[in-house]
Amino acid sequence: MLQVIALSKRFGDHLALVDIGFSVQAGEVLGLIGPNGAGKTTLLETIAGVLPADTGRILWRGTVLPLAQRRDALFYVPDIVQPYRDQYVERVVGFFRNVYGCSDGQTAEAIAVLGLAPVLGKRVGALSKGYARRLLLAIGLLTPHPLLMMDEPFDGFDLRQTREMMRVLRDVAAGGRSLLLSIHQLNDAEHVCDRFVLLAGGRVRGVGTRDELRERAARPSGSLEDIFLALT
Repeated sequence: MLQVIALSKRFGDHLALVDIGFSVQAGEVLGLIGPNGAGKTTLLETIAGVLPADTGRILWRGTVLPLAQRRDALFYVPDIVQPYRDQYVERVVGFFRNVYGCSDGQTAEAIAVLGLAPVLGKRVGALSKGYARRLLLAIGLLTPHPLLMMDEPFDGFDLRQTREMMRVLRDVAAGGRSLLLSIHQLNDAEHVCDRFVLLAGGRVRGVGTRDELRERAARPSGSLEDIFLALT
């Protein structure tokens, strides 16, 4: 569905991304895995067009995807953003429902699966970190884009809540959408992702399923943490 080819990004003398290449397949959950500072957010923002790439191409179904058309193909849910802080949660959800022409049923389902009902009457700026994250996820679910990109979607959740959100995202993928998730917690990534892009120091260190990466790392029974340490 999406191909990233030889993508690079520089900030002054610092090479944040170096010759990045991978693909996103239809209906899969692809994990962008790496520690803080690996370049995950920069990569997502460059793919989304928030940041301009210095070199490289983004292809959509085999054709170059111009910057102006990316908003039609993919939707990016960033980390640590609270939209319309002075507005009530219900109004923000309603705004995106109207923008994307969602039915009342679709909207009610997004509110239900993400547990937003208790805070619909609160202002966005008053939400806890966990509920602010739920609101961002709800906005993502209301969009019709074939590819949904999320930066640290489980940040702010405890273990039980994280597992609940994983089930929600797996259901989204089962419905035919592709997900590209930036995750720094390797255990979370191992539970939710079909394939992985291992990123360290702004470079791709491996791409594949856990079994494919195990073979490459010569760790036949290794965890994702073992694999990452072996390849980086």
